[in-house]
Formats: sequence, C-alpha cells, structure tokens
Amino acid sequence: MMRIMAMAAAVLLSAAALSLTARAPRAADSVNDYPTATRADYVFACMQVNGQTPEALAKCSCSIDVIASLLPYDKYEEAETIMRVRQRAGEKAEIFRTNPTLRGEVDDLRRAQVEGELRCF
Repeated sequence: MMRIMAMAAAVLLSAAALSLTARAPRAADSVNDYPTATRADYVFACMQVNGQTPEALAKCSCSIDVIASLLPYDKYEEAETIMRVRQRAGEKAEIFRTNPTLRGEVDDLRRAQVEGELRCF
C-alpha cells in the first residue's frame, strides 16, 4: 500500500512539474530567439575581424549571446537592415542615415555590441 501511495505521489509531482514548465516562459527562450543562421553570420563576421582562432570563436559566440540577451531578435534584425541600407549610395538611403528614430534603433544595437565586447573580449 505504501508503495502505491509513493508511486501516486511521484506521478502527481511529475504532472505538476510538467504543468508549471509548460506554462512558464523559460529565460533561455528569450535568449535563444535568434535563428542559428543569424548567430553564425555574426560569429563568422566577428572572427574575420578578430582572427580565425578557437579563442576568437569563443569570444564571438559569447558576444552574440550577450547581444541576444539585451536586444530582442526583431530589434536586432531591424537595426541590421538599417545599417545595410545606410551603406548604399543615393537619396533613398539618405533617409536611413538621417532619421532620428532609425538612428536610435542602430544605437541600441551598437550599445548591445559594446556590452558584448566588454563582457567577452
């Protein structure tokens, strides 16, 4: 009888734990919302600048993790797009260089990148 009660208690505890983990957002989810290809692209570019070494790989991987913890992916993607358009010549790209709102989005990304460098390099 004790064995059946212990098994029942274990089943109830397991069900309760599963219920809680299914409902609660995990902190890792917010950090891991960046697609793998985006993380890899960042790490490859970072390694180009910092050397093709295992140490650079570790530091660059750390850096994108810090950025991901500070900036949601949609904000990262917007800022990256703005920065790419800014590099183009012409009147149409000028708006991306002079608009204060767009400049603020890029500044947020740059602050996150600086924080990544401070923590990881």
